[in-house]
Amino acid sequence: MLLVPLMGYGEMKEVPRDTSFTSWTTYLKVRKKHPEVRLMPDSLPAGVKEERDVVYTTIKGTQWGDRDLHVDIFRPDDGKVYPALIMIHGGGWNSGSKSLQVPMAQRIAASGYVTIPVEYRLTPEAAYPAGLHDIKTAVRWVRKNARKLGVDPDRIAVSGCSAGAQLATLVGVTNGSERHEGNGEWRDVPSDVQAVVNMDGIATFVSESNIADAYDRLAKKGVKPVNALWLGGMPDEAPGNWNEASALNWITKASAPVCFISSGLPRYSDGRDILVDRYGLLGIYTERHSIPVDVHPFWFFHPWVDTTVSHTVKFLDRMFGK
Repeated sequence: MLLVPLMGYGEMKEVPRDTSFTSWTTYLKVRKKHPEVRLMPDSLPAGVKEERDVVYTTIKGTQWGDRDLHVDIFRPDDGKVYPALIMIHGGGWNSGSKSLQVPMAQRIAASGYVTIPVEYRLTPEAAYPAGLHDIKTAVRWVRKNARKLGVDPDRIAVSGCSAGAQLATLVGVTNGSERHEGNGEWRDVPSDVQAVVNMDGIATFVSESNIADAYDRLAKKGVKPVNALWLGGMPDEAPGNWNEASALNWITKASAPVCFISSGLPRYSDGRDILVDRYGLLGIYTERHSIPVDVHPFWFFHPWVDTTVSHTVKFLDRMFGK
């Protein structure tokens, strides 16, 4: 556990962060079985400009002081208006950082989008629903500042990887849900999104298989799994959070279209097919794509990242009439 210093109330404060999940440590693990992989670099394409570590909200009076949350912004280097894609990193709701989304964000921006990797509070700092509320606040911030950012406020999407995909799906499914909104800034601005890209993330916590897996992990390891830590306890201890954070429970006609891009590991698609069926009954568009490999974080690596970016851009182009 790393303690990262923050400024607050004129003195140094410390916020706890688990820094164990990085693209490099993941690469070292994956290449043992897949020596062909290459890590996608942080490299700004020609014609794309960037702005990093922009504060999108300040949470006042936390135990760490006034807590700034940040985004990075990538966009074509011109004066045109583009759709926005807010990008949510993975790491089991416990680790990781927005930097994990930067390589994909750079490439998607080159296809005519304003891409925005976002920082949100993780379990060592604040459990559910803090992270969800942070993302909803980020959506409102983008819409509030659409003119300044060169963004079309009626064309905002979210994407996520793994835990970030679970959050992205929950954000999009809960368009208009007051109970999921939180008390962040710009409450007079809608947090609705118009599309979701889910990269190997679950759509429910309360399936029989997911609940059984949580208790199995507790029994074997003697500690609560990451989903239970984030949700404030095991299913019998925090049933409200397990249900509230499950996107399947909140589907309405206002829910946003979803594109699923899934690995060959079924556990990370829990709830996907049920969501697709329920969306179909409501006439809401979905897509399902497969990256048929036994690698969960496939979006970090060549040769799979090209297909991932292609599926993402084609879906967004379809949703936004490009």
